[in-house]
Amino acid sequence: MCDFTRRNLLLNTTAFAVSAKAANEINNTVNLAKDVYFHQGDLEHQGHCNNGWIIFRDYVLVIDANFPSGAHNILPKIQALTSKPIRFAFDTHHHGDHAYGNQVWIDNGAVPVAHAGVVEEMKRYETGYYGNTPGRWEDTAKTRPEVAASHLAPPSVLFPRELYFDDGEHRVELIHLGVAHTHGDAMAWLPKEKILFTGDACVNGPFNFVGDGNIEKWIGTLDAAKKLGAQAICPGHGPRGEQTVLDDQQLFFKLLSQSVHKRVKAKQTPRQLFESVAQIREEIVAQPRAERYVSKDGLASQVEKVYTEMTGNTFPPDTKPSHQARLLHRHSHMAV
Repeated sequence: MCDFTRRNLLLNTTAFAVSAKAANEINNTVNLAKDVYFHQGDLEHQGHCNNGWIIFRDYVLVIDANFPSGAHNILPKIQALTSKPIRFAFDTHHHGDHAYGNQVWIDNGAVPVAHAGVVEEMKRYETGYYGNTPGRWEDTAKTRPEVAASHLAPPSVLFPRELYFDDGEHRVELIHLGVAHTHGDAMAWLPKEKILFTGDACVNGPFNFVGDGNIEKWIGTLDAAKKLGAQAICPGHGPRGEQTVLDDQQLFFKLLSQSVHKRVKAKQTPRQLFESVAQIREEIVAQPRAERYVSKDGLASQVEKVYTEMTGNTFPPDTKPSHQARLLHRHSHMAV
């Protein structure tokens, strides 16, 4: 198994600065163990998520469909390693940068697989596909020609909690550990190799969009992930790392929640809490392990999300942090 060190981690989140090794891995294939591969997508320039794939005796399982362009990017890289057919593409959740490439994999003989919550989320947000007003697919197609040239293909093999792939040599467990980044998150766990592909339930840098999830439950889901005992973490975005990536991701949310709770207990008004975002930023970045998760433009929406979960209230309409967060997520994950 490859050696994972702290040099692999993001050290300066607000500037998207990564270590030299991590930067060199963007758009490159990394062999983590026998027949197990990781590919760090170019989020900054292409909006691509990270991918993984496992070569079984008779077929290949791909982790995350990506955008269509991301799928076309890694498809020849897989085919250069094996002539075995790609039979399954696992969507870790419903967001476009992880699931909109499903049609590419279908065209190449694969079946999209996901937790049942992925389709439920698609019914909620991809309303155009399900016969109502245009949804996120149509919105994304306005800025990504590859999406406009394709069409949405929801996963057709669904599991309520877990689904195993095991050919006697390799075992991959697709597991839903709870609500996190979305209500349909699932991870790919390789117990023999101690490798965990997390999707966006765990990222390695300032990439946390919280609008479709639940931060309180997310912390608990990360607890469940930590109990697996993974030695290598392959996040949905950012460089790969050790189990400490799970710890650090969770620490960020704990610090965020503690900072908001303190102000709720002090009976701050929604506007006062909004005006405290800069101070909350300083409290979090004071913890080196959590610093790289602090987004320059997204923290206000994360603060509001915790506040809403705790009180049911939102920030004043003129602040619009939730709307700004959706635009930021669209820009970093969807725009060309």
